[in-house]
Amino acid sequence: MIDQGSYYFLSRPRRFGKSLLIDTLAELLAGNQKLFEGLYCFDRWNWSVRYPVIRISFGGGMLREAAELDNKVRSLLRINQQALGVTCREPDNVADCFADLIAQAHAQTGQRVVVLVDEYDKPILDNLLRPDVARQMRDGLRNFYSVIKDSDAHIRFAILTGVSKFSKVSLFSGLNNLKDITLEARYSALCGYTEADLDAVFAPELPGLNRAHMREWYNGYNWLGERVYSPFDVLLYLGSHQLKPY
Repeated sequence: MIDQGSYYFLSRPRRFGKSLLIDTLAELLAGNQKLFEGLYCFDRWNWSVRYPVIRISFGGGMLREAAELDNKVRSLLRINQQALGVTCREPDNVADCFADLIAQAHAQTGQRVVVLVDEYDKPILDNLLRPDVARQMRDGLRNFYSVIKDSDAHIRFAILTGVSKFSKVSLFSGLNNLKDITLEARYSALCGYTEADLDAVFAPELPGLNRAHMREWYNGYNWLGERVYSPFDVLLYLGSHQLKPY
């Protein structure tokens, strides 16, 4: 995925490992080699190159007003400024600060920037029963995300993940170069557990469990490729041995 493109969008249900995917990409692209010892990437990745990583997540808390969205974004940008050792020249304007952060991180490190956005749609979803506020959230996010396209010269890789897929006209009109991999067969098992994952990782937990029942309850997810289990449900089932709609 990293080798073949630059801008991606992925939608998956809640509790399906999107944040873990973002964490993995962040550590890989930041060059934290020790975390990958014994794993597939260890001897297949150029660890001498370390990219500056900007991480944005709207997963925590609920934003009920448009002003709260701006405050949240400012806080996230401050965290990234501290991590990268740069300072925005326009801290009050979130779009300008974001663009400045990307440009400065590139200039300071000599490497183009990685932008990882988790739960991109949560501020909108939290306000679906308040349409006026949801529209304000949408407009604020659209203004913020448009920076990614405008900063193309400074960006090596970017991915946005979330639960829903809003039309490019309504939210991504300023970011129309995203490649949507939600329903691409080769990425169907990017999140979730495959049968092989269960056998390889959870083998000590499986004796005595009815795999047919596990498949019936938790292996119903497919994005036009390999079938996967819901990881959240599987972990709870392995702990309790009780089949439930977790």
